[in-house]
Amino acid sequence: MVRNLVLLPGMDGTGDLFDGFVAVLPPGISVTVGRYPEHDYLGYRQLYASVKELTRDLNEFVLVGESFSSPLAIMFAAEKPPNLAGLIICAGFASNPFPVLGPVLRALAQPWLFRLRPPSILFDRYIFEASTAAGLKDKVRQNLQTVSPEVLAGRAQEILNCDARKELAQIKIPAMYLRGAQDRLIKARCFEEIQKIRPDVQLASIAAPHLVLQHQPQKSVETILNFCSSLG
Repeated sequence: MVRNLVLLPGMDGTGDLFDGFVAVLPPGISVTVGRYPEHDYLGYRQLYASVKELTRDLNEFVLVGESFSSPLAIMFAAEKPPNLAGLIICAGFASNPFPVLGPVLRALAQPWLFRLRPPSILFDRYIFEASTAAGLKDKVRQNLQTVSPEVLAGRAQEILNCDARKELAQIKIPAMYLRGAQDRLIKARCFEEIQKIRPDVQLASIAAPHLVLQHQPQKSVETILNFCSSLG
């Protein structure tokens, strides 16, 4: 069983939203959390170097790329690092997850937009669910507020312009796609696109919205460790 996990964060990039997931990991599982600059914008290609440095001295590990970080995780895995045993794409995508709205979203994804306080209705529909704890809602909002509007806009543009499908086809290690069954933000078509390129990618679905690791940490841990166990 592979006992080292490397977690790459979503849009906020702080890594703090993994706290609940990390808290329920059993003894003997080591975790390394990636954290991106809050005030210096780095694109996927620049973040690649930080992931390489983060994992350089680790023993065999499984890489978990959450949402924003999923194309980055795919790009990294395509380089075939010798200590990478498996890849988990969590609520993620290999190319722009919003192809129809892409041009409109690219025009809107500017720093001025991220200086505004997003309406609660948007979070409630696309990020949370009716039973989401108030503490998690507050933490998500607070984490996003620590990141500069320029950085958030840059990350949004990275998502809208990403295309890691070529790199996905080059990956030879075992891979799993973990999604929230009630994810209204990243649709099932994102997994279907990945599956067409890599038919052997396992699908694990958990009853949760987009933030599956945060809403269902215990079930997520069980699912991820089952995958780690299958790697020998």
